[in-house]
Amino acid sequence: MSSQLAQLCLLLLHTGAHGFGILPGKSLSHLEITESAILNVSVQVCRALAQAEGTDFTFPSQPFTAEGVAVACNAPKSSKTFRQAITSVILQNVRVDLRHALNASFHFDEEMFVQGRKIITEGLQAVKASNKQENFEAAREKLGEILHPLQDFYSHSNWVELGNKVPNSDLIRSDTSVGNVADVSRATCRNCDGDDCRNNILEDVIAGGILTSGYFGIVPLVSTKPQGKCSHGGAVDQTSAIEPKGGINKDSFDASHGHLHTDAANMAIAATSQLLDDVRGAAGDRPFLQMMGISKGSGKALCFVIDTTKSMSDDIEAVRTVTSAIINTKVGTEDEPSFYILVPFSDPGIGPLIKTTDAQLFRDVVNSLSVTGGGDDEELSLSGLQMALSGAPANSEIFLFTDAPAKDKQLSGAVTALIERTQTVVNFMITDSTVTNRRLRRSDRTQARTMAASDAQVYVDLAQASGGLAIEVTKSELPAATSIITESSSSSLVTLLQAARSPGKADNFFFVVDETVTNPRVYITGRSYTFTLISPKGESQQSTDTSGSLITASQSVGNFQTLKLKKEVGQWEMRMVSTNPYTLKVIGQSPIDFLFDFVEASLGPFTGYDALDTRPPAGVNGSLMVTLTGVDSGTLTEAALVESTGSKETKGVLETQGRGKYLVRVEQIPSVEFVVRVKGQDGSATARVFQRQSPTNFQASNVTITADSNTVLVPGTPFSVPFSVMTNGIGGNYTIRATNNQRFDTASPTQLFLEPGNSTGGTVNLTAPLNTPSGTDVTLTIEAEAPGGADTNYVVLRISVLNTVTDFTQPECQLLGLESSCPKNCSLSTWALSARVTDGDEGVGVERVSLKQGNGTMNTSLAAGNGNVTLVSYRASCCSPDMELLAVDRVGNVGTCFYTRRESSPAALSSSTRVTQSLSLCLSMVGLVLHVTTGGNIQ
Repeated sequence: MSSQLAQLCLLLLHTGAHGFGILPGKSLSHLEITESAILNVSVQVCRALAQAEGTDFTFPSQPFTAEGVAVACNAPKSSKTFRQAITSVILQNVRVDLRHALNASFHFDEEMFVQGRKIITEGLQAVKASNKQENFEAAREKLGEILHPLQDFYSHSNWVELGNKVPNSDLIRSDTSVGNVADVSRATCRNCDGDDCRNNILEDVIAGGILTSGYFGIVPLVSTKPQGKCSHGGAVDQTSAIEPKGGINKDSFDASHGHLHTDAANMAIAATSQLLDDVRGAAGDRPFLQMMGISKGSGKALCFVIDTTKSMSDDIEAVRTVTSAIINTKVGTEDEPSFYILVPFSDPGIGPLIKTTDAQLFRDVVNSLSVTGGGDDEELSLSGLQMALSGAPANSEIFLFTDAPAKDKQLSGAVTALIERTQTVVNFMITDSTVTNRRLRRSDRTQARTMAASDAQVYVDLAQASGGLAIEVTKSELPAATSIITESSSSSLVTLLQAARSPGKADNFFFVVDETVTNPRVYITGRSYTFTLISPKGESQQSTDTSGSLITASQSVGNFQTLKLKKEVGQWEMRMVSTNPYTLKVIGQSPIDFLFDFVEASLGPFTGYDALDTRPPAGVNGSLMVTLTGVDSGTLTEAALVESTGSKETKGVLETQGRGKYLVRVEQIPSVEFVVRVKGQDGSATARVFQRQSPTNFQASNVTITADSNTVLVPGTPFSVPFSVMTNGIGGNYTIRATNNQRFDTASPTQLFLEPGNSTGGTVNLTAPLNTPSGTDVTLTIEAEAPGGADTNYVVLRISVLNTVTDFTQPECQLLGLESSCPKNCSLSTWALSARVTDGDEGVGVERVSLKQGNGTMNTSLAAGNGNVTLVSYRASCCSPDMELLAVDRVGNVGTCFYTRRESSPAALSSSTRVTQSLSLCLSMVGLVLHVTTGGNIQ
C-alpha cells in the first residue's frame, strides 16, 4: 500500500483520529470498523485528486460523516448516494454473521486460514472485475461480504498475540502463504485461569509464530474440538467448556481476550484500509469514488430506455433534443448527471446497456440511434426495462419511450420486484401509435379506446408502483412533455407526496413544504379532473383559475399537467375531484432526505438485523432501518406506513441507532400497497419540521421465499441456486418464475405444491456463455405466485461473473537509469529516471501504469517487439525528490514502485518494505486515541 497508507495515517493524525477512540465499556463493531475505514480512505482519495488537479483541499470536520466527506470531496450532492453505498457495504458485512454464523471459513475459526483467505481473494477479484465493468452495486455487495472475514481474522486468530504490529497483507493475495498455520494435531491452548485467559495460548506457539484460531459451536453435547485446541470463547460457544477451557476471541472488551480488543480493532481498521486501497489501485481514483457513490454533479443517473422500431423516429428525435439540452445546460454544474445510461429495445433486439460518465459520448450514442423493424404491434419493452433496472444505481429515475404495448408482460412481476428492491422511479412516455390508438377501423373508436387502455395498463401499474408517471401524449406533444426529464435531473430531488386513486374518487391530500425545499412542483396524470389548492395561509386557487397567485406556472399536455408552486412554508392541501383514475405527485429540491430497508431480526446465535431481499410479511409486525441523509444534526420524530389508495397509516416506534440511523418497529405491516413517510426536525435552532415520503409503493406478502448465493458464476459452468417457498395463506400449486437480466439460459421448476406452514424447496440452474466477461452482473429474480394470482413474492439476488484467474502476481518494475545532479537550490535543476514495468512471463499483461506520487512529468510507451513491457520515463524538479509508480495488470493485480533522488536514500525502496513501515507507523501513532460512538462486537 506504500505511500497511500502513510498518507492515510497522516490524515488520521491531522484530524485527531477521532473516528476510532475507545470509550470505557464500549466495543468497536464491524459497522464502525467498516464505516471509519471507508470514510477515511475516501478522504484520502479526494485529497490525492485535489493535489493532482492543483486545487485546494479542506479536511472535513470531526467526526467524519458522509455529508462532511462529500463536501470535502467537492461533491456535496453525493451525500445521499455516499451514505447509501456505505450502508450497502455494511449490511452485506453484517449479513455474514446472520447467514453464515456457523461457517468457520467466513470467520477464520477452527484454523480455517486457507479457506478464509480464498473467500477474501476470490471475492476481491470479483470486486475488481465488477468495478471494471462499472457494476458498482455488485462490487459493493461483494466488498461488504469479504470485509467481514478479513476483520474477523484479527479478532479470532492469535495474530495480535504473536506480537504483530501490522496487518497480514497475505490475506488479500493468493500467491503467498497465509502464515505458519498450526498442524491439526498440534496443541495450541491451555485452560484459562478462571476468568483470566490472558496466557492460555501455549508459549511454544507464540515463540514459533504459529497461527491458530478458536473452535466454535453452539449445540450442547454435540459441539467439539480436537484435543488441545483453543476455543472461540464466550457464553454461546459450547466448545469453551471443553478442555482446554476458555477462549481467545477479542470481539469485545468483555471477551476472553478482551484486553486486546483495541489492538485487534485497530488492526482490522488498518487491514480494511489496506484492502480498500488495493481496490482503489485496481480501479483508479475516480472509479473508486464512483463505487462509493461519490461523484461531481447531482449524484443522479440520466437513464433512457428507448423503443427503436420504425414508428419511433419522432420520439427518438425528442430524446436527442432533451439530451442535448441537459448536457448543454448542466455539464459542469451541480445538476450534471453522474451517470448516463441507455438501453435500446425492439423485437427481438435488447440492449446493449450503455453506461458512461462521459456526457459527450452519451450524446453521440443517442444521436447515432437508428430505427428499424417493428412489423408487429408489440415490443420487448419490459425486457429493456429489466436490463435498465439491473444496471442503474438504486434510487434512480428511468424514462421509457414507446408507442407499442409490451410483448413480454410475463416480466411484469420481475420488473416490479426490481422496482421495489432498488426503489427506482420509472416514467413511461407513451405516444400515440399502437398503445393509445390501436390499428383498428376509424369507425370503431370505442373498441380502440378499450384496447388502448388494456394495453397501457401494465405501464400504468408499473409507473404507480415506482412512484413514476405514465404520460400519454401524441407524438407532436412529446417534446413539451419531456420537460419533466430536465426537471427530474435536478439535484437533491425529494418527494413530498405521492398518491394514486384508481378508480378515481374525490379526496384531500396534504403535504409539507419546509424551509429547505426549493422549486416545489406538482405533477398530475389523469383526465377530466378538477382540483383546489390551499396554501398554509389558507389562500386557495381552483384548477380553472388562471390568475391565482399560488401557481406560478402551469403546463398541460396529453394526460399530464405540471404546476409550479409559490414557495410558502407549512402544510398545503390539494383537493382532487375526479371519477377517472389519477395520480398526484409533489416534489421539490432539498438536501434532506432518507434511506430505508425492510429488515428482519436474526434467528441465529448473534443479534442483529438483516435487510430483506423480498417483500415483508403481511399482517404481522415488522421493522425498517431508516437513515436520515443531508443533515448532520437532524432527527426523525415519526415514521409511518401509509396506504397508497387511502389515508390509513401505521405509525412505527423509533429506536435511535446513532449516526442518523433509526430502527423502526411497526405492529402490523399493511396487507395493501403502502408507502413510507417520515417526519423530523432539521437540527436548526428553531427545530424546523420536515416531511418526506418514498415514491415507491410496496406490497407485503403471505408468501415467504428464501435463497442465497455467495459464490461467483464461472462462464460455461452450471450454477445452481437452491431456494425454498412457504406460505401462511392458501395452499395449492404455486407458479414459479425465474428470470435474469442477462437472459442467460435458466432452468427451474414452473410449479411447486405448497401446504400452509410447510416449506417446499427447488433449484434454479443457469449458465453463462463462455464469452461472458468477468465483472458481468447477473440479477436473478425468483417469483412465487399463489393460485389465481392472489399473492406473490420474490427474492432478488446479484451474482458476479468471474472467469478463472491464474495470474496472482503483481506487476514489477526495473530501474533502467537515474540521472540526478541537484544543486543546493533545487529549483534550478531537474532529475530523471527510466524504468520498465512487466507482468512476468506468466502474467496476463500490464493494463495501466500511472503516477501515484510525484509532481513531475511521466511518459509511457510499449517496448518494441514486446507488448508485455511498458517503458516509463520521468522527469521532475529537484525540489520534488520522490515519485511512485502504480501498475495494474488486466486482472486487477496492483504493484507499486517507489523511487527517490535523495542522496541519503537508496534509489528505490521495495513496496513490501514501505507497506510494513507505513502500517507500523500508522498503528504506533494512532495508538489508543481512537473514539467509538456506539457499542458492538466483532463477531
